[in-house]
Amino acid sequence: MEPMLLKPVGKDYLWGGSRLKTEYGKRMDMFPLAETWECSTHPDGMSSVVNGEFAGWTLRDVLGRYPEYLGTKAQGELPILVKFIDAEKDLSVQVHPGDEYARTFERQNGKTEMWYVLDAKPGASLICGFAHDVTESQLRAAVHDGELAKQLQRVDVHKGDVFFIPAGTIHAIGAGALVAEIQESSNVTYRVYDYDRTDKEGKKRKLHFDKAVKVLNMKSGVDVRQKPRMVHYYPGCSRELLCRCQYFDTERIQISSGFSFSVLENSFQVLLCLEGEAKIETEGEPGAYRALGFAKGDCVFLPASLGRCHITGRAELLKIRC
Repeated sequence: MEPMLLKPVGKDYLWGGSRLKTEYGKRMDMFPLAETWECSTHPDGMSSVVNGEFAGWTLRDVLGRYPEYLGTKAQGELPILVKFIDAEKDLSVQVHPGDEYARTFERQNGKTEMWYVLDAKPGASLICGFAHDVTESQLRAAVHDGELAKQLQRVDVHKGDVFFIPAGTIHAIGAGALVAEIQESSNVTYRVYDYDRTDKEGKKRKLHFDKAVKVLNMKSGVDVRQKPRMVHYYPGCSRELLCRCQYFDTERIQISSGFSFSVLENSFQVLLCLEGEAKIETEGEPGAYRALGFAKGDCVFLPASLGRCHITGRAELLKIRC
């Protein structure tokens, strides 16, 4: 059992850009590069293992062979999907269903997600919820008349912001935002509006209004202004809880010299490197240590029951577990 450096899968959605290549070292022969699925066992994009015993395997195959690597809290499959997102242009206005609807009608999980803003160009914003309570007829009329924006809650975006997007929330990442996303393992999206854009073949992308209204929370949006977050300082690092929900916990770790933690039997953990470079050491057989280097843009999967880990270097990480 050892840490696994993962190779992501890229997505060339029309709203993407080039920053994941130029700033995060993603060597992928596609443009635009909108998303990289860094830790995924979803059939629409499965990450694979780069190092060690399972080099060349998909993470899905590894976890199928060794389900105990998920830990005791997971129910037979990796419950999360971790992404980088580069929104060169506005994403569609969309909604994701909850678990019950998605499993019944889509045979997938629902999709609750969180965003950590890595960078944002001046004036960047996002949509999160409605500006006021709405009805289905109001929404239909607004989409038909091109006035949906009047119904939506739009907020400015800045580097370091965190947003939690429960399933059923209408939302859209705006142009100029670079985001790390942690979500349920799902690829179900219902587009409500897409600015009448066309794809590479000149066709408008499909909308899913009739499905969307079945899962939308049509009440006015919650207060999405950023709340102060508690940062805990330790010798060699700081730790900051960004999000805790029923699906995942996400911490931001700033390492100035070293950081030690344990991966217990209840859950795997995932490290997403946002800045810098570092090395993780884990104890194997008594007295034997293994080391794995990683850097900005890399993602590492840590199997449940891996035990004590120690990271040295200077880096900023997101640490995720279920």
